[in-house]
Amino acid sequence: MLRHETLYSGYSRLHRYTFRHRLHDGRWTRPFTREVYDRGAAAAVLLYDPFADAVVFVEQFRPGAHAAGRAPWQLEPVGGMIEPGEDPTEVVRREAIEEAGCEILDLLHLFDYLPSVASYQSPIHLYAGRVDAARAAGVHGRSDEDEETRVVVLRSDAAFAAMVERPIISAGALLSLQWLRLNRAELRRRWGVGVQAGE
Repeated sequence: MLRHETLYSGYSRLHRYTFRHRLHDGRWTRPFTREVYDRGAAAAVLLYDPFADAVVFVEQFRPGAHAAGRAPWQLEPVGGMIEPGEDPTEVVRREAIEEAGCEILDLLHLFDYLPSVASYQSPIHLYAGRVDAARAAGVHGRSDEDEETRVVVLRSDAAFAAMVERPIISAGALLSLQWLRLNRAELRRRWGVGVQAGE
């Protein structure tokens, strides 16, 4: 890295980096610049009831989706920003109560990811959290953050179908649902539900 500038610092930050790197043949590139978006590290959790086989999402207004010409009201996992010194597990437990009115009964770390490795430097820590979906309902959120989240409970098959039919376009929702689709039987066994072979 040859140079780093912060172009903007507000709700989010925008940095400009100047790089050179070696090519596969051993030569160096010329210096080039790229802008990189910095939102800060975040944590998100797919709320899942293994006994009801149901997923708990929140639906809220998303400016990025609106600016991209998509429906601004999007289904997503619960999530929030990680404050300095805060553990990601603390974030998802807090946000589950604030955004969905759900207490997480057990928690499993899935993986960490970057929404775009080309232009986004802030990691998202993704979890699955066991909840009682029967207690999930209503509208939540913090008015001081201009946040309103509506709880949406979907049976897992309906959630998988929503990836195509709705369509769901949130990276966190797509990644967590694809993970659940591949690991649902094992997750239900892990959380105490007997599962028939082939499910």
